[in-house]
Amino acid sequence: MFLWIVAIAWMYVAVMMAVAEAVNANGTILGALVTLLLYGVGPLAIVLYLLGTPVRRKARRRQERGDQTAAASTPDPDGGAHAPGQPTVAAERKEP
Repeated sequence: MFLWIVAIAWMYVAVMMAVAEAVNANGTILGALVTLLLYGVGPLAIVLYLLGTPVRRKARRRQERGDQTAAASTPDPDGGAHAPGQPTVAAERKEP
């Protein structure tokens, strides 16, 4: 939650800088866009990407673990419902 408050505050300051650049007597709209991109969007995107790395790593590990447990819990390859190692049909014996 704290990260989002900081991100919103950062963008507020960057937008205010861009507005000040645009309405200044010597400022231009192009300068305001450059200010917004270089001081606001660019750095914020990099910071959010770097701070989101642990979350992405945990999600990837959770997904990999989920795939492995699903493969491990699969019944025998023939798809039968019997327990492994127990035949479903009794062996046929020949009479002597």
